[in-house]
Amino acid sequence: MRWIKREMRTMRLANVCVVMAAVVVATVPTVAVRAQAPAAGQRSAGTVKATSATGLTLTTAAGQDVVVTIPDAVKVMVVAPGAKDLKSATTGTLGDVSVGDKVLVVGDASGSGVTATRVILMKAGAIAATHQAEEAAWTKGGGGIVKSVDPATGTIVIASGAKMVTVLVKPETIIRRYSGDSVRFADAKVSSIGEIHPGDQLRVRGTKSADGSTITADELVTGRFRNYSGLVSAIDATAGTVTLKDLTTKKTVTVTVGPNSDVRRIPPMMAERVAMRMKGGAGGGATAGGPGGAGPGGAGVHAGPGGMPEDGAARERSAGSDLSQMLSRLPTETLAGLKVGDAVMIVATSPSADTETPMAVTLLTGVDSILRASPTGQTMTLSPWSLGGGGEGGEGGGEGGGPGR
Repeated sequence: MRWIKREMRTMRLANVCVVMAAVVVATVPTVAVRAQAPAAGQRSAGTVKATSATGLTLTTAAGQDVVVTIPDAVKVMVVAPGAKDLKSATTGTLGDVSVGDKVLVVGDASGSGVTATRVILMKAGAIAATHQAEEAAWTKGGGGIVKSVDPATGTIVIASGAKMVTVLVKPETIIRRYSGDSVRFADAKVSSIGEIHPGDQLRVRGTKSADGSTITADELVTGRFRNYSGLVSAIDATAGTVTLKDLTTKKTVTVTVGPNSDVRRIPPMMAERVAMRMKGGAGGGATAGGPGGAGPGGAGVHAGPGGMPEDGAARERSAGSDLSQMLSRLPTETLAGLKVGDAVMIVATSPSADTETPMAVTLLTGVDSILRASPTGQTMTLSPWSLGGGGEGGEGGGEGGGPGR
């Protein structure tokens, strides 16, 4: 869980802050723990790699192993995810520490290790339980494309598939925004409703109205993403980039594929089924006109909401939603596994002041038949919230249960 490692690295005893966010993904709640008094000494934070009768070995986010000696008189403070301070912490012992737990150690350098004066422990099981709860909250939320924003009333209207949903932003709503140089949710910066614009992608968790037309937001994350698709014309393994001519804009684009980019390969038969659905064929699921998709004259016409036939663009959006939801089940791929001439679909961050090259959130290859199937001449788009359980409107959760990475 990379988002936990990153935030554990920034914990301070005077203001211990663990952002359990994640997927996007991570991932999600902010957990702050404040010690009653600051303490001097060296601070080391990370994941418990091993335990012994006299201490433990932890691995930091940078991959460094730190050997920690814990004297008998030193207390191990066990904190629960969601705690606001150490008042609710329980006193434990070295025997309570297990491999996989997260720890913050304050102490004095001793040879190649640290002799602890204070140990703050967060149990792996408690982290997992909180993660699951937050993942479920994101999954039950919603997401889509921002159509309008009214900062004065705290109202955002998004298009989630074919449905318009109103998102109500409260003063206490946590708002985050992806930067152009990272696709990890843990790197999303604290933002405001004033920085949200039409065309942005938005993911929200909160309380839905009975009919699902309104969501009162507890937390939301936004970003400006771009979709590209076409045939790979060049691969630079050293720079970690792929170049293609985008079928929609007819422009040549270069996209960075980083360590946090999600690269997947869709099997040929699955790609064919998605392509058939885009074209309204029998392989596309429920259709108007009876079993097998036989409409008047035997033509397969895909049924939209309320049984009305979908047009080509609606079929593409619907197929895109299905494809985004199934991404987490597809075989993983690497940049080394791609070759010039491969057909790809990419959802990437928009270039910003920080970077001129968009960063791939998701790269899907093996999509030859899908690109050929577009009846409108415009390629189907993927959602940036590509991993985790699929939410309504085809928006999946991100790594660690939250959006994106």
